[in-house]
Amino acid sequence: MKRILIVRTSAIGDVVFASPLAEALKRTHPDAYVAWLVEPGIAPLIADDRCLDAVITWPKAEWKQLWREGRRLELWRRVRAFRRQLREHRFDTVLDLQGLLKSGFLAWLTGAPRRVGLGSKEGSRLLMTEVIARGGDPARISSEYLFMAQHLGLDCGDFLPRLTVSGAVDGRAREAMAKHRLAPGRFVACAPFTTRPQKHWFEDHWQALCRLLLDRHGLTPVLLGGPADAEAAARIAAADPRIVHLAGATRLPEAAALIGHAGLLVGVDTGLTHMGIAMATPTVALFGSTCPYTITGRDNARVIWLGKSCSPCRRHPTCGGAFHCLRDITPEHVLDVARPLLPSDA
Repeated sequence: MKRILIVRTSAIGDVVFASPLAEALKRTHPDAYVAWLVEPGIAPLIADDRCLDAVITWPKAEWKQLWREGRRLELWRRVRAFRRQLREHRFDTVLDLQGLLKSGFLAWLTGAPRRVGLGSKEGSRLLMTEVIARGGDPARISSEYLFMAQHLGLDCGDFLPRLTVSGAVDGRAREAMAKHRLAPGRFVACAPFTTRPQKHWFEDHWQALCRLLLDRHGLTPVLLGGPADAEAAARIAAADPRIVHLAGATRLPEAAALIGHAGLLVGVDTGLTHMGIAMATPTVALFGSTCPYTITGRDNARVIWLGKSCSPCRRHPTCGGAFHCLRDITPEHVLDVARPLLPSDA
């Protein structure tokens, strides 16, 4: 393999989980040209990865807009232009980590003679030259990507999620910390938000945990999230004026840098939480409806999962919105699990 493209266009958490693959490729093939194809909103998260020679953005939103507007000819022109862009890289190997029809189509557009799909479905198998079944120990973080790397004969090392923060990004994160009087190691990054309600811990639990962190340990809770999370973050922050609300106020790289400076991260099954493990920040991850990884590879990471009989239900909850799998995780329980990970003077 001399010119390699990784296709994992979304989502944030999956890109974080797959991040060790680039390092494994470079370790095994140090002279290889390694690129990553990703959606524009996530691209900044991996832009400074020293193991990537290029980050290529797929203009998915533009294509969808043209389709909705019925501008089929213009869409076809954009697709052809993107195909030319991909083929200019002369990839000989494409690794489709997503295994969907859309990612398979993108892999096929490259014209690479070797296209390896991970658990390919939705007809994408027909666009691959090889398919690797999803495998590995599901209890281990990044397990399916590790399984693929092993299948490819790569030197995997510890194969743990990893993110690189540039000096400029870290500088912007430090400016935000100074603005809110946050000292390194003296605040707790909170990641309460994700895409599905059955993955959310309850707002009153977040409020109670924030007060416990402030009153018992003198640690400032900092709420992180995207612009769509700002309203919910404001409700949580209303519990105490000392809570710092940064949801929607940081880009992904700056959020990663802030997490790297935190004394602790507490979060649900969402990309920001997994970034805590990637940044080697002490982390407590809360799982309910989704299958947890319990082998984090980090001595300073803990996972709370109650293992209810109905869990994991994934996208098909049967509890009528009660979500006992998360409701029954109390703030006191989270603090008890987090306490050994807290800064020694907290």
